[in-house]
Amino acid sequence: PDSGEVVTGGIELQTDRVLQNISAILESAGSSMEDVVKTTVFLTDMTDFSKFNECYARFFARNKPARATIEVSRLPKDVRVEIDAVAVVGS
Repeated sequence: PDSGEVVTGGIELQTDRVLQNISAILESAGSSMEDVVKTTVFLTDMTDFSKFNECYARFFARNKPARATIEVSRLPKDVRVEIDAVAVVGS
């Protein structure tokens, strides 16, 4: 999360980086991916969904949060995926 650099490459690399960043942010707050209850996913191309979903499933193997996936025309810095995550700590 510190570099601010965009990962170039396919949807898999970008998805992995986004989820690694979310995990690192949660861990720094004393939380984890298991505390995520809802995600909103923004994809610039819905044909990427299958590959995206494979990566996503690895990060949420045990706890599957509610999820909405939305196709958008463009994202900042021309990334292919953005994920908003909501976690509940101490529940």
